[in-house]
Amino acid sequence: MLAAAKYIGAGLACSGLIGAGAGIGLIFSSLIASTARNPQIRGQLFSYAILGFALAEATGLFSLMIGFLLLYS
Repeated sequence: MLAAAKYIGAGLACSGLIGAGAGIGLIFSSLIASTARNPQIRGQLFSYAILGFALAEATGLFSLMIGFLLLYS
């Protein structure tokens, strides 16, 4: 019973990876659209996109870490 609850909890905790994937896709689609609109500020937009990518990926990694903690503790 406890093992099943661990598996269910780890699976639910890893559902945060869905939001991270959607966020990363949204960040880079906005980067492409804004670069097409104003190509002169491509460098500044790219640095903001990398910062947004890192923050979105960090939330996904946090949810993955919680899933592993639930599974292996």
